[in-house]
Amino acid sequence: MLEGRKAGVLMPIFSLPGEYGIGTFSKEAYEFVDTFKRAGQTYWQILPLGPTGYGDSPYQAFSTFAGNPYLIDLHDLISAGLLTKEECDAADLSRCDNRVDYGKMYNGKLPLLRLSYERAKEKGELLNSETFARFKEEEASWLSDFSLFMALRDRFGGGLWSTWEDEDIRLHKPEAVAWYREELKEQCRYYEYLQFVFFTQFRRWKAYAGEQGIKIIGDLPIYVAFDSADAWSGANLFQFDENNRPLGVAGCPPDAFSATGQLWGNPLYDWEKMKADGYEWWIKRFKAAFAMFDVIRVDHFRGFDEYYAIPFGAENAINGEWKKGPGMDLFNTVKERIGDVPIIAEDLGFLTDTVRQLLKDSGYPGMKVLQFAFNPSEESIYLTHEYDRNCVVYTGTHDNDTTRGWYASMPDGDRQAALCYLNNYNTPEDGIVWDYICLALRSVANTCIIPVQDYLNLGSEDRINVPSTAGGNWSFRMRPGALSDEGLIHKIWHLTKIYGRL
Repeated sequence: MLEGRKAGVLMPIFSLPGEYGIGTFSKEAYEFVDTFKRAGQTYWQILPLGPTGYGDSPYQAFSTFAGNPYLIDLHDLISAGLLTKEECDAADLSRCDNRVDYGKMYNGKLPLLRLSYERAKEKGELLNSETFARFKEEEASWLSDFSLFMALRDRFGGGLWSTWEDEDIRLHKPEAVAWYREELKEQCRYYEYLQFVFFTQFRRWKAYAGEQGIKIIGDLPIYVAFDSADAWSGANLFQFDENNRPLGVAGCPPDAFSATGQLWGNPLYDWEKMKADGYEWWIKRFKAAFAMFDVIRVDHFRGFDEYYAIPFGAENAINGEWKKGPGMDLFNTVKERIGDVPIIAEDLGFLTDTVRQLLKDSGYPGMKVLQFAFNPSEESIYLTHEYDRNCVVYTGTHDNDTTRGWYASMPDGDRQAALCYLNNYNTPEDGIVWDYICLALRSVANTCIIPVQDYLNLGSEDRINVPSTAGGNWSFRMRPGALSDEGLIHKIWHLTKIYGRL
């Protein structure tokens, strides 16, 4: 259970405003902390921070442990003398007020980061420092394989590791790993440098947030990407055949988001093997997550009870089947090894009795989303009178439309049910969002998280993700100056106070 009755805001780091095309750990990240401290908030929930690949999804990262170099603040590298402002300005990373252009990130920012590495080599101080050496030693359990994985992707043209021409390295054979680690040591060092810079900036920002009383809620995807160092170097932990090809992949069945289900494509865990070694990989993963964040939202919690297995090569998720997951055996092990850590269970979607029992046995707070509440044809567990205190209420999540956009597109019956529940038929449509914010804040839920788009009363064009679609997602950016209105900040503080969440 999360302590007390508190409130917070949901916004990805990449959504921060600022120069050079994407939100980073720049001064804007510090200003956001200051702003929401003044607004009486306790939590800032972000999305996964891993290095993204094709599709730009933070839920399909090259590593579950590494950080995304796109989030590195270039101003910090300018201050360190590793880049010049003129070089950064010339890289076509022009200020983008409300969208991340990942093509520009790849073609413009990554060359700048490489240039900063070359300068760091010339100067010698950073790469030969005790701090850099200590970072590599402390993070060796994942950094060594990750840096080699990225260097190998470069060597073999950027394709999936399952397509690499050398079978021995594709199968992660020790002799091949040792040979390529020496052969590609310069490129490996570059990727180690990027991780060092990322974590240096992240930890500095995280420490500042803590000093201001802001706790960071991180996001732990249940699955790793197939195209990841995790799957390549730990193939024995997944449901792979003898050639390390998936036997099945992850997703979820048809639901309100998609008539054909969601085909995520992530490899499935071999839970029997993981249980046999005491879930060591998961313990390592949770320890790394709690070294970064104050609270962890565990994505797709129901997958630990039963997971949806889709035949490898299927075109959609219709013909998958449910299989048994590890259940409380995993979470009992987590509690034994690292304690009763603060976890939020993302228990959305179709819930069975066994999933509900798993949530109850774990003691973790589940999630309540107001946008799921107002279907007049059925009872809903998302209506606020159904809550107990041990839950986290949201107006919407990163997978939902903004509340303003959702309300504008609601079927008439749902809208009437919502207005009846609110007992409010007179609010103008452009002001209805505040009714839902207040409904969430005054609920009995111990924790209330509001997406920043709702506090800014933004429409559908500013949603973060549309599940089961490709292109245009994960690109929302808050406009510069959007939170400069002290009247808005005071309003948030006032509502937080009167609903007892300060």
